[in-house]
Amino acid sequence: MTHLKRRDIVKGLLLAMTAGVGHGCATTKAPSGRVVVIGGGFAGMSCARTLKKLSPTVAVTLVEPKQSYIACPFSNLVIGNQRDIASQTFSYAGAVADGVTHIRRTAVAIDPGAHKVTLDDGQSVGYDRLVLAPGISLDFDVLPGYDETAANKMPHAWQAGAQTALLARQLAAMDDGGTVVISVPENPYRCPPGPYERASLIANYLKSHKPKSKLLILDSKDRFSKQGLFTAAWKSEFGDLIEWQGLKDGARVVSVDSKAMTLTTDFDVIKADVANVIPPQRAGEVARLSDIANASGWCPINAATFESSLHADVHVIGDAAIANAMPKSAFAANTQAKLCALQIARLLSGQTPVDSKLINTCYSLVTPDYGISVAGVYKPEGDRWLEIEGAGGVSPSAASRDVRRVEAQYARQWYRSITQEVFA
Repeated sequence: MTHLKRRDIVKGLLLAMTAGVGHGCATTKAPSGRVVVIGGGFAGMSCARTLKKLSPTVAVTLVEPKQSYIACPFSNLVIGNQRDIASQTFSYAGAVADGVTHIRRTAVAIDPGAHKVTLDDGQSVGYDRLVLAPGISLDFDVLPGYDETAANKMPHAWQAGAQTALLARQLAAMDDGGTVVISVPENPYRCPPGPYERASLIANYLKSHKPKSKLLILDSKDRFSKQGLFTAAWKSEFGDLIEWQGLKDGARVVSVDSKAMTLTTDFDVIKADVANVIPPQRAGEVARLSDIANASGWCPINAATFESSLHADVHVIGDAAIANAMPKSAFAANTQAKLCALQIARLLSGQTPVDSKLINTCYSLVTPDYGISVAGVYKPEGDRWLEIEGAGGVSPSAASRDVRRVEAQYARQWYRSITQEVFA
């Protein structure tokens, strides 16, 4: 399938979904009730604002301790010295203007039986339907030597903000000729192609500012998203600057020493001047503490409605949910949130859920002017989201430089569009 045809399919499905949302909420009975949304990222904000617009009579409360949100998409450009962190930061004022109540506290526990969320100040908030969108938490129990203290020397930068700025400062301070090491965990984790985009944009910075340096990727797996496109781009753009090693090469990192700045793999001990250690991840802590996550660390759902498989009237969207073929991405979180909002509106008004497909498009930048992408179309089947074969695909492998430049422009347009929609 050509890239143009794939883009047309994705656009058509977006239009169909928008039409379905509008039609689905043309109900004979105005829905009412209390919906609490935990988490103010792309998933939580999209769901809260969509639900309030579709069903103004529903009381929607957003539980999010931060006053503003720092976006992960495009944060690799901050690390690569192409963007400042302020341009990644967005207010929750748009949701409040829509009529969403923003409670700036942390949800610490959920009682599904009592339909109650407990906050960190001891108070509680009741709900008829709960939407859990807590994103990820970093699992510091898995990699020996890596904890929150070690992250101050070997930043993960996988939750955008202070860690993003720290990694950027470390790269700027590194001497020319230094070695940058990126440790990549096993699946699943937030943004599957993210580590490889990060490697690309760091290499782009090193090529211009510290050309004697090297970048080594230590991967816990042998295959990764858009692998052929990335590796071809690395060779054409950076020569031998980037070296990737996978599981079959013994590159899985089994421990780190932040004081010595070393990473131990199955077969070697590697010294780094700058180390970006991306640890294993799981659903946000409130999901785990409230038994909404299962033994995998993620939250099982009924695919069509995103309702928890473990607890009634609790919906899970975004990175925390087990969405199977759908990746943990901002685009996926946004589309899941819209569908979840529609289903909740229908359930609150006594209607049955609708059938719908979802899409995801993930752009990656190799350089600021070199973009690649992957797209997929997904259908619900029981507790699983399955990819529809032939409906998606990746950028053409033999594309011209002009096509890569256009893809980079598409990436920027997508970022402007989604942040405008979700936060403005």
